[in-house]
Amino acid sequence: MGRRLPSAPPVLSGYTYVRPLGTGGFADVFLFEQNMPRRSVAVKVLLQDIVDDDVLRSFNAEADVMARLSSHPAILTVYNASISADGRPYLVMEFCPGSYSARERAEPLPVATVLAVAVRIACALETAHRSKVLHRDIKPSNILTTTFGGPVLGDFGIAASLAGGAQSELFAMSLPWSAPEVVDERTTGTIATEVWSFGATIYSLLADRAPFELPAGSNGSRTQLKQRINRARYTNIGRADVPASLENALARMMSRDPAARQTSLLECAHDLQRVERDLGLPLTALEVADEAWASAGAPVDFNNQESRGAIISDVMMPTLRPGPRRSARRPVSQTREGTMPGGGAERTRFTPLTLSLLLTGAVVVGIGATVGALALAGVF
Repeated sequence: MGRRLPSAPPVLSGYTYVRPLGTGGFADVFLFEQNMPRRSVAVKVLLQDIVDDDVLRSFNAEADVMARLSSHPAILTVYNASISADGRPYLVMEFCPGSYSARERAEPLPVATVLAVAVRIACALETAHRSKVLHRDIKPSNILTTTFGGPVLGDFGIAASLAGGAQSELFAMSLPWSAPEVVDERTTGTIATEVWSFGATIYSLLADRAPFELPAGSNGSRTQLKQRINRARYTNIGRADVPASLENALARMMSRDPAARQTSLLECAHDLQRVERDLGLPLTALEVADEAWASAGAPVDFNNQESRGAIISDVMMPTLRPGPRRSARRPVSQTREGTMPGGGAERTRFTPLTLSLLLTGAVVVGIGATVGALALAGVF
């Protein structure tokens, strides 16, 4: 079955549509040009006919998770999130021109490159885990390349809380990078399953195929692939430049027994650094969020299903209406359509155009009064 055509791009104030970037099961991604400040951005917009409470909950969680984590240098940056005029939630993100998907690799990656990418992504995942977030969709196509060639982890669309909750109870997997216990639906995700998926992803970058996949064209059915994953018999990559220490580290990550795997992504990063040291390569720096940062602030609410859009900022408007002399100025409440002065049963709604006209009129009146006073004083 062929890929579907992308949906119509949303009309977004302050952004100019350029072209489609990709399609998915729940969303499309488009390239836009942000007008102020000027930059290229990727806009991920949900499909109009699939927006329900569960999808909106996942979208809100993705936006909040990325906003919390994107200060990490190896996690995709999110700039904005809102709802378009036609009711579709969207995310405005950093534009990354490529990924580590096999379709985008013309030749096998050098071992040094894979190790450097792997350490950075391991640190990104460790930071997410310290913030009580499971990614749950680690695979080569979700490791993107920035305009400067650096790796960043993206697509937190099926992320879940380590603390549990409604989102954590949903089974989600990406064969063939899912751990055996996820494939068997014994768990929806743990740190151990993340370690397995991370190891399978690094294996794929080195072997140009996913682990447990057979040579092209002979993979068999999806059921047969699941059976091979469940057996979890590690097969060496077979490259002469891949040292035994790296094979051993990957084999441990992809152990059938979750208890035999590394206990954290930070431990994975240390194992990969040891391989770098054994090969005489520069050690890739460990960039992991401090525990104090990870525990600061409220945790991401994975159960939020509110339709959250742009809100007009509070402004202060002068009033000429008679009334209590408690204050000469009254706050203006926030509404989606416009702003209206608070207080009392009588309320007046001002649209942005009306506010502009009022302010312009006030300026004109002020200039006229000044000119009149100068004329009376004989200046003119």
